[in-house]
Amino acid sequence: MGQARDYTSSDMKAIVIGCGRVGSKVAKKLTKSGWDVTAIDENEEALARLGENWPGGFIVGHGMDVELLREAGIEDADAVVVATNGDNTNIVVGQVAQKRFGIECTVVRILDPARAELYSTLGLRTVSPTSTAIEVLTEAIKSCAVRPKKAPAAAN
Repeated sequence: MGQARDYTSSDMKAIVIGCGRVGSKVAKKLTKSGWDVTAIDENEEALARLGENWPGGFIVGHGMDVELLREAGIEDADAVVVATNGDNTNIVVGQVAQKRFGIECTVVRILDPARAELYSTLGLRTVSPTSTAIEVLTEAIKSCAVRPKKAPAAAN
């Protein structure tokens, strides 16, 4: 049996696929926590979201490209975050990371709550911001001290 190892965040490698508002923030937060992060995006301008002094890697290309994933270091990655702007792409890339490369900690953003639930039951770790927004908004409105409106007074 292997010896137990104490991991620190600096030992951890993550790949973030999709470097828009969400992916870039996740990449920066992980980097700030000491992770080695490589970001992938089809748009080279997405690198600007990471900032001038981005210490991690950045590869221009599509996250479904297996050779590109290898170039990003997926075979040594501890975690993969998939946050492109397309649910279909995110699901496929997440499954490739999880099933083909054995990345147990693969987290996929899926906007459609029903699909997020389905793929979650199939073993993919999903995050649905739409579901979260529905829950938060519903609870926020329920917590308001709302009084029923009075019926308008009848005109004489």
